[in-house]
Amino acid sequence: MSDEYLWDRSGKPDPEIERLERLLERYRYQTPATGQPIPFPVMRRGFSLWQHRLAAAAAIALVVLAGVWMAMRSPGAAWEVARVEGAPRVGSEVIGEQAQLRVGQSLVTDAASRARVRVGRIGEVELEPNSRLRMLRARWMDYRVGLDVGRIYARIWAPPGLFSVETPSAVAVDLGCAYTLEVDEEGAGLLRVISGWVGFEFEGRESFVPSGAMCPTRPGVGPGTPYYADASEDFRAALASLDFELNGVAGGVPVGIKGGVPGGVAGGVPGGVAGGIAGGVEGGVSGGVPGGIEGVKQRRAAALGTLLSEARRRDALTLWHLLSRTRGAERERVFERMAELVPPPKSVTREGILSGNRRMLDAWWNELGLDSASWWRLWKGPAPRITR
Repeated sequence: MSDEYLWDRSGKPDPEIERLERLLERYRYQTPATGQPIPFPVMRRGFSLWQHRLAAAAAIALVVLAGVWMAMRSPGAAWEVARVEGAPRVGSEVIGEQAQLRVGQSLVTDAASRARVRVGRIGEVELEPNSRLRMLRARWMDYRVGLDVGRIYARIWAPPGLFSVETPSAVAVDLGCAYTLEVDEEGAGLLRVISGWVGFEFEGRESFVPSGAMCPTRPGVGPGTPYYADASEDFRAALASLDFELNGVAGGVPVGIKGGVPGGVAGGVPGGVAGGIAGGVEGGVSGGVPGGIEGVKQRRAAALGTLLSEARRRDALTLWHLLSRTRGAERERVFERMAELVPPPKSVTREGILSGNRRMLDAWWNELGLDSASWWRLWKGPAPRITR
C-alpha cells in the first residue's frame, strides 16, 4: 500500500485498510436527498455538530489504525543498537557507534558502558551498566526481550500489550508506559513505573502497576503486591513480609511451597517434614519463623495489622490487590480497612468481595481514581487469580 492512499486515495489500497474502511462505512453521514456520503470535511446545512464530531472521530480512528498497522507491519529482523558510552557488546563483538541486535543475540554492558536499543518502531530501551539483555521475539504484535541481570529504562509508545520483558521471576507487559526494571544476580527484580501502566505476571499471579508505583518480584514466587513509592517504611516492610517471607500460609491455610525446602530435617528444622512444610516458602521454619504454622499465622497477623494501620487512601491500590491474595479472616480485615478508606459503591457487597466476585472487585477498583478496570481487562484478559 502507498502512503498516498491514506490522504487522497490516489495510491493502491491494502486489503487490511480496505477492511477497516468497510467496518467504519456505516458511520459516514448520508444526505437525505441523495443518500450519498458528504465528503469530509465539507460543512452542509443541517449537518449537526455532533455528526461532524462523529465523522471526525471515525476519520481519526481510521488514520490512527492505519498508522499503527503501518508501524507494526514490518518489525524487522534486527533492532538498531546505539552505543551511549563505554564498550557494550552484541555477543562477543564490541560495537562501534551503532550495531544490530537479532533474535537469539544478547546485548551486554560492563561497569563502564551503556547502550540504547530501538525496539522496531514502537519504542526504545536503554541498557544500564552491568546488564545483559536478550532479544527473544520480534513478530507482529509480539515484541519480547529477556533481562537476565542489570537494569533497563523502557519507553514504549505502541498500543498496550505489544512489548514485554521477561525476567527470571516475572514478565513485565507494557500497557503504554515508561518504566525501569532491574534484576539482581539471584533473579529478584524491582519494577518502577514512571508513566502509564505495566502488568507484572508469573504463572497466573498478576499485579497491575500504575504511574508512581513499584512492584518487587522474587524467583519461585513471582510479583509481589504493588505499592506507591511514597508509602511509609513500615507499610513497605510489612508488605514485603506478607508477600515473600510469610507467604507460605495465607489466612492460616497452608498453600504449599515454591522454591522452599520440602523437608524440615534437611533444612535443619526440628519437627521433621511437617515443620518444614508448615513454615512455607524458602525453607519454611528454617527461614526463621519459630512455632511452625501457628508462628507464621501470628507473624502474618501482626504484619497485616501494621500494613492496614499505615495505609492511606492512596494505598487502596495495594489493598485491592490483597483482596485477591488473602483469604478467610485476613481478607475480612483487608475489606474492612479498604471500605474505610474508599467506601465501596452500592453494587459491591461484603459477601461478594469475600467470595471473590470479580465483577464487584472491578466495580470497587473503579472508585480508586485509577482509570476503569475495563481498560486493562481489555488488554490483559482475566482478573488476578482468586484463592478461595
